[in-house]
Amino acid sequence: MRIAVIGAGYVGLVSGACFSEFGFDVTCIDKDAAKIERLRRGEIPIYEPGLDDLVASNTANGRLQFGTDIAAAVEGADAVFIAVGTPTRRGDGHADISYVLAAAEEIAGAIRRHTVVVTKSTVPPGTSRKVAAILTGRLDESLFDVVSNPEFLREGSAIQDFMRPDRVVIGAETERARSVMRELYRPLFLIETPILFTTLETAELIKYAANSFLATKIAFINEIADLCERLDADVQEVAKGMGLDGRIGRKFLHTSPGFGGSCFPKDCLALTRTAEEMESPLTIVDAVVASNDRRKRRMAQRVIAACGGSVRGKTIAVLGLTFKPNTDDMRDSASLTILPVLQNAGATVRAYDPAGMDEAKPLLAGVEFCSNSYEALTGADVLVILTEWNEFRALDLKRVKSLLKSPTIIDLRNIYKPDAMANAGFYYFSLGRPSSGPLQKVRVSKAV
Repeated sequence: MRIAVIGAGYVGLVSGACFSEFGFDVTCIDKDAAKIERLRRGEIPIYEPGLDDLVASNTANGRLQFGTDIAAAVEGADAVFIAVGTPTRRGDGHADISYVLAAAEEIAGAIRRHTVVVTKSTVPPGTSRKVAAILTGRLDESLFDVVSNPEFLREGSAIQDFMRPDRVVIGAETERARSVMRELYRPLFLIETPILFTTLETAELIKYAANSFLATKIAFINEIADLCERLDADVQEVAKGMGLDGRIGRKFLHTSPGFGGSCFPKDCLALTRTAEEMESPLTIVDAVVASNDRRKRRMAQRVIAACGGSVRGKTIAVLGLTFKPNTDDMRDSASLTILPVLQNAGATVRAYDPAGMDEAKPLLAGVEFCSNSYEALTGADVLVILTEWNEFRALDLKRVKSLLKSPTIIDLRNIYKPDAMANAGFYYFSLGRPSSGPLQKVRVSKAV
């Protein structure tokens, strides 16, 4: 079976590489000729652990190819996956599906025999019907089926998520289409992965509903963290006590400076806009979006409060810029909100991220980028931890203390324990837990 993947971005590249690992012949197509040339040379344009090896091995054995000619790839394919971007549309918050529809137009002109056209991009309910309408306008309906097959890939663990997913959701409305999709996912059937067949709209909505619910858990625990500070409670213990309830679960109950990335902010916003159009508003998701935006702004004020109420003339070392570890993705990262506020308040910001600095440099003007953690710390007044990369969990605390002008750490990911930091002689501020230090500084929550 031959597969064409339209779009060699994050979803398309990971999906194409994984399908080739399943044993299928895959061609990834992208209009960016420079990207395709890089991929042919074995250069991976995104940071995703393990992806470079997967692409290299399947390119070497001939199962994975890259090109710019959609017609040639589609003409010989049994299934064509649309995996182009659906960014937030300027002005109204809707998902921009123009790239999906444009891909459908090109696919329609290239189909010569029965082909399953699969929407892999995250799209509002009803989009796959629009894809089908485009194909119907150009082709006999016997030549195609349209399927919705949303992705559930977490950046930083995308290969594992594809190879051993919690479930596969397939919106397909003919037995012929379901048969092709069963064959494509046969390796997952063999390991008894749950495969859920639904209608097109149901599959599309599952993706939006799942991401919005996970975002809700994050926003909820962040607000609980604020309450914990007022009550002298520990948010990590609260989250543990909640998560032990099987109806709730432990995942996504980790307090943070706010969620970001390519999915949660965009998908929450798009879902609320779709709901408004359908005159069925989702007030909970509206509140989540507002809470998360407010959270990021408040985190900058927390840093300022921990610095005594002013950062003017101070140098702040920031570790972590990406929205989460194990990715170079800067989209909607909390750093994009927090760092400019600190700069506008008069601070000099020195930053280091293990993978995201190339992406961050054009987005964070005036920030001094460093080659490692300790370079960023040298001569800084305080340390702010923004992303929980593993290497930041194992900092040499004696060295950290010797490099900082003041032994002050503002940990917005709670990667250290307050008692241990107090014993090490640090003024330590975290989220949803009592602050600590040799002089027991006033808690930031009382000042913000």
